[in-house]
Amino acid sequence: LLTSTVVSKHDKHIESLCDQLRDDYDLILCNVPLYSIKRRRVAEIDILGVNETYCDVFEVKCSHRITKARKQLNKIRRLMSGVRHTFFYCGNSEQLVKVKPR
Repeated sequence: LLTSTVVSKHDKHIESLCDQLRDDYDLILCNVPLYSIKRRRVAEIDILGVNETYCDVFEVKCSHRITKARKQLNKIRRLMSGVRHTFFYCGNSEQLVKVKPR
């Protein structure tokens, strides 16, 4: 039996943004899980752009839900060290917005 995997709209937006970011980072990781000390999954980074001395985090949404993205990015900032910038990417409008920490 052959089964076809359906790629979600969210995953297509992640792929699209990764293609745009390829030249800006040494390494690009997608769907990176973050775990608590008790080994529970507490967050997932949509895109992590890594260079020698810093990393940037990108939260991808299909529609313009920056409030939810900001909340998730602040949580990721608390859990990770070495984060330089955080960004929100709206897939429908193809808008990339730098999100300042709170």
